[in-house]
Amino acid sequence: REVSVEDLSQSEVAYIAGLFDGEGCVTCKKHPTKRKDRGGKIYNQWYIRCEITMTDKEVISTLHETLGFGWSAEKKYKKRPKHYKRQWRWSCGYRDALTFAKLLWPYAQVKLHKLEQIIDHYEPRAQELGDNVVDLETEREIRKVWP
Repeated sequence: REVSVEDLSQSEVAYIAGLFDGEGCVTCKKHPTKRKDRGGKIYNQWYIRCEITMTDKEVISTLHETLGFGWSAEKKYKKRPKHYKRQWRWSCGYRDALTFAKLLWPYAQVKLHKLEQIIDHYEPRAQELGDNVVDLETEREIRKVWP
């Protein structure tokens, strides 16, 4: 389903943003990739992903259900040391990562700059305000993020 701020409550989005700020990871970089369909030639392809990994499976399952996009699964190790707990991961990439970044953007603190990199990658002329998509304080005021 298509996710927008109207679909989720403000407290749900704020909770997800806090969870993501603390436990999440954003990747937005070029990565050399060998293309078998192009004779093995190596291309620098964009790798864009947002993910949250933790040992609480219920939180990951609830996150996946609430958002309605991305994927979740147990993190696999080639050889997991016995003292490691099992981990679960929720992840989304590319256009889903853009949807996620735009959803969390007004609420994010720690990962704000990395989320803006995703938005700027897909919508470089969104507001013509340099490296910010829109003025954060104005957006928070409009959405009544802070009292």
